[in-house]
Amino acid sequence: MRQLTEQEIRAAFVNCTKGAAKRLHIPHDLDQRPWADLDYFGWRDPQAPDRAYLVAEPDGGRARAVALRCPSPSSWQTRRSMCSICLTTHTGGVSLMVAAKAGKAGQQGNSVGAYLCSDLACSLYVRGKRDAGVGGRMPESLTLEEKIRRTVGNLAAFLDKVTG
Repeated sequence: MRQLTEQEIRAAFVNCTKGAAKRLHIPHDLDQRPWADLDYFGWRDPQAPDRAYLVAEPDGGRARAVALRCPSPSSWQTRRSMCSICLTTHTGGVSLMVAAKAGKAGQQGNSVGAYLCSDLACSLYVRGKRDAGVGGRMPESLTLEEKIRRTVGNLAAFLDKVTG
């Protein structure tokens, strides 16, 4: 993924108003992120623990960003769960993240959800740059490029549900 600026990220949001996108917290260390290893850029809002955001360029074109809601941690999160984007399993490290749909459907309260790595570091887990612990990544015969394509495809499918 190419490095994005704060302005590009704010302009890319598809499921919140321009005013909300202007007010949301974007990390200040964008120039220090491992952009070459990212399929999407995701972060949790330190000022609002129930909010997360991700931005991607799934078709290689313009960036699309979504605002997500995350439930507060509870006892069920101590079970082992699998991320629906990168297929990494975690004990307590996967959260159901819900995005309001874009446009009129979102204004009517419609939303879609997916189980995602709580730290939104799917790209780093797939590439082996972050360790999910014992059993976090199942042995596969796919090449790294095939795993990356699958992750990008799963993310694109989720984004299509939000915008569709």
